[in-house]
Amino acid sequence: MTDEVRPLLELADLTVRFGARAALDAVDLRVAAHEIVCVLGPSGSGKSTLLRVVAGLQRPDAGRVLLDGADQTGVPVHRRGVGLMFQDHQLFPQRDVGGNVAFGLRMRGAGRTEQARRADELLELVGLPGAQRRAVASLSGGEQQRVALARALAPEPRLLMLDEPLGQLDRGLRERLVVELRQLFGRLGTTVLAVTHDQGEAFALADRVVVMRDGRIAQAGTPLDVWQHPASEFVARFLGFDNVVAATVSGEAADTVWGKIPVPAGSPQGETRLLVRPGGVRLVPVEEGLPCEVAARTFRGTHVAVQLHPADGPVLEAECALRDAPAEGAEVGVAFAADEVVLLEG
Repeated sequence: MTDEVRPLLELADLTVRFGARAALDAVDLRVAAHEIVCVLGPSGSGKSTLLRVVAGLQRPDAGRVLLDGADQTGVPVHRRGVGLMFQDHQLFPQRDVGGNVAFGLRMRGAGRTEQARRADELLELVGLPGAQRRAVASLSGGEQQRVALARALAPEPRLLMLDEPLGQLDRGLRERLVVELRQLFGRLGTTVLAVTHDQGEAFALADRVVVMRDGRIAQAGTPLDVWQHPASEFVARFLGFDNVVAATVSGEAADTVWGKIPVPAGSPQGETRLLVRPGGVRLVPVEEGLPCEVAARTFRGTHVAVQLHPADGPVLEAECALRDAPAEGAEVGVAFAADEVVLLEG
């Protein structure tokens, strides 16, 4: 997205305070038309507050929300042209599925024929054809989620906002629905701003992820960029990477408590924090690397996570195929791969 192209959504210096605490602290963010942006962060990082401000459910103490270049200050929720979908669905139990989907259209004055046509179209899109007359209470959690999505899409919002959209579903259903959602949004050209604590969900759904910490944006980028190059120790640990130590870089190697570790060519020199992704922790004969004892093995489906105890320094995590995983208590050597090493800001 370039400066010449006006974003669909722009947050400028957005600040929200609850007493002495800044839930949002001068946040700047742009979302392009047709882009899917997922906001990640631990509890209390400000991600849900950000969504509420954009929706008009929370007044900012400073800064502006602009939609298509128009300042939304004072514009009520129902006039912002945005769709909202929450993790608890918030469906109307007294209405059938069709009545729930058509609710926004009815509020806009659409006729019954148009309401029914649009409900049919959207239920087909979300995988619930012919469900208009079904009672909400008869639906499974996944089906209710699909109805909530259809209802949010019915008025054709210029921006769809999702708050932990799959949070109450079991893992298998979440993984299936997130793929379907990305395909659906791509077909419709929907612009999406989603909040989630689930990294896998965000990385599978988003064109761009935004990681928040203490009301500020810690890092933003494509899922691949953020995963491969976490900007800071906070982001690295939030993503589940724990192989982080202090380091002093000199040339193409770093001195650490784990010994010398190769770093990518052109790395900044001097003192820093260093991450070795588990894929870069290579198991070698004990005499050829850093001596470690295998403390634990955890099956992760596609690989085995191996916890390694060196004589000095923190525990290391390595990844290996099931057939190559050493037994607990075994002595192994560890070598490091430079292409899996990341220098962090702090």
